Amino acid sequence: MRRRRPRSRCSIARTLVVVIAPLSVGIGASGQPPHFTARREAVRVDVLVTDRGQPLTGLGASDFEILDNDVAQTVDLVSYDEVPLNVVLAFDSSDSVAGERLDHLRKAGHALLDGLKEHDQAALVTFSHVVSQRSGLTGDRARVRGALDATPLPGDTALIDGLFTAMTIGESDAGRALVIAFSDGVDNSSWLTADAVLDAARRCDVVVYGVAVGRRPPFLRDVAQLTGGDVLHVESTRNLDAAFTRILNEFRHRYLVSYSPAGVSPSGWHHLKVRLKNRSATIKARPGYLRDAAKQGIRN
Repeated sequence: MRRRRPRSRCSIARTLVVVIAPLSVGIGASGQPPHFTARREAVRVDVLVTDRGQPLTGLGASDFEILDNDVAQTVDLVSYDEVPLNVVLAFDSSDSVAGERLDHLRKAGHALLDGLKEHDQAALVTFSHVVSQRSGLTGDRARVRGALDATPLPGDTALIDGLFTAMTIGESDAGRALVIAFSDGVDNSSWLTADAVLDAARRCDVVVYGVAVGRRPPFLRDVAQLTGGDVLHVESTRNLDAAFTRILNEFRHRYLVSYSPAGVSPSGWHHLKVRLKNRSATIKARPGYLRDAAKQGIRN
């Protein structure tokens, strides 16, 4: 399947310097925080619909109701398990992830790759005090497996930088972007601020799921909430493969709902409400998105 490379919605301003593989992240000499921009001519929302914990299938555009800043929108398209996935693994490789924990993490990564379909792509990012793109998005499973088995660079934990890199890679090609981030600690080494990357999350079409051992990093929780994902807590890294497989299966049961915004402001924060018509269900979706019409020329 031939893919058309889109314009990334998580673009990086010149004040942010990014060098990939190995990847280092820094703020420019101006001292200004990074500015993230996005171009949106249509809004895509990944939506999980469940009833008593079970996914509801067979829904179409006429079944969904979307309110954008409390203004009802016309749903243009609903896709289900049709669009290839871009799955980016963002793995903590700090000093605390070594030995048995690293073995469990690799095993879980291989289990997730086993669950991908023919036209899906995968990538691997590791982060300690350095963020490294071990494998870019590719359909070559052997390449990603080789990157998983390679020895990562240990050190401190740059979770914020690593997750931003993973989100950017996820949107670098056509498809539905899923980031699965694993960490067993809090950030102590990132250049970027949490607020800057949360701002990027408000503009991106990436769904972030986190898997945490021990403490649940508040930043990971906030990114997952903003993107319509979730954070799973595991008591032991022995349970990672089950957690990763659960995330992938849940993501495959999500609907991709799109609409062209009408009757709403061309800029600022847009609060989203996604509901089903004529029936009750549990909905999981991103709470909103951020638009910047002045800089991006967004059209309604």
